[in-house]
Amino acid sequence: MPEITGYHAHVYFDANTQETAQQLCEDAARLFPVEMGRMHTKNVGPHPCWSCQLAFAADAFDQVIPWLMLNRQGLTIFTHPETGQHLEDHRDRAIWMGEMLALDLSIFDRMGR
Repeated sequence: MPEITGYHAHVYFDANTQETAQQLCEDAARLFPVEMGRMHTKNVGPHPCWSCQLAFAADAFDQVIPWLMLNRQGLTIFTHPETGQHLEDHRDRAIWMGEMLALDLSIFDRMGR
């Protein structure tokens, strides 16, 4: 079984929800040991929407995930583990909060998985 070294929670947003997403991500980074990425106003990687990544260690899961569940304000959040098996982490091991969206998993073919 692969080891989970951390997690990425991708907060999805659009032009109408960008401020809400930014506040949510900033709050998470202030309250927890979370590294907030950039607010991408274009689709990046396999993600079908604009997004901001929240990266955190495996031992922060039990704090961060419940807080996101209760505070996501209707935003869709895609969370996956980091094991080094990128395709499986995104395709088979993900947690969705809100609408489940189709990812562009072909990026992992180009990366050699």
